[in-house]
Amino acid sequence: QVQLVESGGGLVQAGGSLRLSCAASGVIRRIDAMAWYRQAPGKQRELVAYITSGRSTNYADSVKGRFTISRDNAKSTVYLQMDSLKPEDTAVYYCNAEVTTLHLSALEVWGQGTLVTVSS
Repeated sequence: QVQLVESGGGLVQAGGSLRLSCAASGVIRRIDAMAWYRQAPGKQRELVAYITSGRSTNYADSVKGRFTISRDNAKSTVYLQMDSLKPEDTAVYYCNAEVTTLHLSALEVWGQGTLVTVSS
């Protein structure tokens, strides 16, 4: 019914930048909060940043001042601008969204993940 498709991952040197995008599609009536999570090898998935429909944001302490989350409601897309990347940012990044469908079902939807690798 609803899909999230991420793009923008890749390999970058420490200190570099990447921009992740996540586009939602399907039978969507409304998208509330959108978020980015990440999971490094051998670690649990953790919240990186989220943004509400009113564009209030919150960040994990480890990325504050380096990452910026934003959204384009007209395109049903959320972005994650990642600057000053560190090797410890290496992980699979997942997009997450709280969606109300046209049939008024409330769903929590996940993307398939995009790999970010930061070399030292």
